Amino acid sequence: MKRLQYDRRRFVKAAAATAAGLVVSSAAHAHIPTTTSSHHSEETKEPTWDEPRIKFSVIGINHDHIYGQIEAVKRGGGQLISFYSKEPELAAAFAKRYPDVKQAAAEQEILQDKSIQLVLSSIIPNQRAPLGIDVMKHGKDYMSDKPGITSLEQLAEARRVQKQTGRIYSIMYSERFENRATVKAGELVKEGAIGKVIQTIGLGPHRMNPKSRPAWFFDPKQFGGIITDIGSHQFDQFLFFTGSTKAEVVASQIGNVHHPQYPGFEDFGDIMLHGNGGTGYIRVDWFTPDGLASWGDGRLTILGTDGFIEIRKNVDIASHPGGNHLYLVNQKETKYIDCNKEPLPYGTQLVDDILHRTETAMTQEHCFLATELALKAQKEARKISNKV
Repeated sequence: MKRLQYDRRRFVKAAAATAAGLVVSSAAHAHIPTTTSSHHSEETKEPTWDEPRIKFSVIGINHDHIYGQIEAVKRGGGQLISFYSKEPELAAAFAKRYPDVKQAAAEQEILQDKSIQLVLSSIIPNQRAPLGIDVMKHGKDYMSDKPGITSLEQLAEARRVQKQTGRIYSIMYSERFENRATVKAGELVKEGAIGKVIQTIGLGPHRMNPKSRPAWFFDPKQFGGIITDIGSHQFDQFLFFTGSTKAEVVASQIGNVHHPQYPGFEDFGDIMLHGNGGTGYIRVDWFTPDGLASWGDGRLTILGTDGFIEIRKNVDIASHPGGNHLYLVNQKETKYIDCNKEPLPYGTQLVDDILHRTETAMTQEHCFLATELALKAQKEARKISNKV
């Protein structure tokens, strides 16, 4: 029987559709306002909300990641009020998915709506930071798809405005926030299951699907480069699992080794990192073969002084079906953990942070540092080819 094959867009849409009925638990439940109550699903251990906790809107829907972003906030108790897209075909598809959500006539209609507390965006990558800066200047919090920022100049301005306004600039690092096995790994590391973390190895392969990609996907000025783009997930995970608050790029390299028809594109990159909590290695590429039943065999290995954890995020080619697989090896045991019922706390934590001006989902400095490292690695990368 022919194996079912998925491209990344179909995977994201399917995940978002599945997520529509799911909700999240959070350590910050003590902060829930008394006007709002929740109850938990016995199967997922995730709460549903009896009434909206915040109102949010969407500006820019150029990547299907927006649907996962929306569902995360909805799981946290957010109510989607309105959206704006300048592309009619994208707006039509969005309106079909969310028929009860108001379509705004312009960005300013959303930015000037005082009832909106949060704006989400998956606009073309190099436009995400300027939009986020504008959102913060209008007194609203912001959640961007990755990459949330595509240049060091944009980062400097985002940092300045964030500090000035006190608003939240969050980037949806979905390979950590939206992967249940990775969330579980965070809990195990915190509990000391593998001792002190020494190193992370993050692998982020992706499927190309060139016929389904828009023109901006192949323009480095618009997407930021392979390390800035899909590598951003890995920098976030490196900082999180090693506990590093300072880090430097030891070495990085990028190349277009197999797609000469797209001269500005990069299909391979890797990086070595050193932080004040550990070291890291990252590899990202656009070489997922069509024979794999996922858009990419994403993996994360976390090495500790007393053991290691291996996460197979989307597929386990050697054993179990589906995704969210975790393997734990320590001084006591070798163990497999199916993480498909683990809760996803990011959406609820972000809503908590919006309501209480806290940093439970992700600190602002962590968010910006992960981006800074990706941008520096991209900018300083040695360019390689198949020729030596």
